[in-house]
Formats: sequence, structure tokens, C-alpha cells
Amino acid sequence: MTAELAERITVGVAPADVYRAVSDVKQMARWSPECFAALVWSRRDGEPARFVGLNRRGPWVWFTTCQVVTARPGEEFAFDVTTFGMPVSRWSYRLAPAAGGTEVTEGWRDQRGRGAQVLGRIFTGKAAANRAELNRDGMRATLARLKRELEAG
Repeated sequence: MTAELAERITVGVAPADVYRAVSDVKQMARWSPECFAALVWSRRDGEPARFVGLNRRGPWVWFTTCQVVTARPGEEFAFDVTTFGMPVSRWSYRLAPAAGGTEVTEGWRDQRGRGAQVLGRIFTGKAAANRAELNRDGMRATLARLKRELEAG
């Protein structure tokens, strides 16, 4: 069964500014409670095309390989996550003009098959079992931190 989540927040800056922030994947470590680094290894048209995400939750540390699948400035930035070649998830940031700024919708779709679920338990411990719940909490924290930083200028 595929789980999908979305969380929204309105940020008091223009869509282009939000896009610039979320598409600079190296900055995600400042907002995400799990990601502590992103290493870009290829670019296309000046934007990241592929990158490695380094993640941590408690004593558990793991990496993922990510490929950008949507890069529409001011509208949407999305990437697919794999581990050892197996699909894990899709993360997206959809942007829409809103009164006073931009409505940012962070989305997550679980794409794990059995192999990725087993690896998830090995690399992230019990977190793999309640991934949707952990991600919802993480998305809320990420969006709140993104809002705070972008509005502070």
C-alpha cells in the first residue's frame, strides 16, 4: 500500500524565492530534522540533477541517492529517492501564489517495495515501521523552519 502525505504552510515571500531555497538541496540540512547534508554530484541547466542525501535519526545514520524529476522554477521541485537502486519515495515542493506570499506544499509518497522496507529497518531501526508518522512530523518541522528563515530574510 502506497502512503502519501502533504503538509502546507504559507510563507511571506515570493514563489521564486521559495523555489530558490528548496531547489538548493544543500540547504535542506538547515530545515529538515533528518537530513544533515546533501552532496550534489550532477547538475542540469544549473540545477541539481542527482544528489546524495545523508540522514540521521537518533543513533541511526543512512544515505539515499536522489534524482530530480521536476524542476519548474516558482512552481514545483521534486525528486525521487532510491537506496541501493531500489525505489524509496518521492519528495515534492509545490508552490502557489497566496495572499501575502506563497503556499508551500511539501509532499511525500512512499514507493518502497519489500527490499527497501527491509533495508529501511536495518538502516533506520524502528523508524521504518512508522515512516509516515515520522515524515509528517518532519515535514511540519521542515516547513516551519523554512518559513522562519525565509521570512527573516
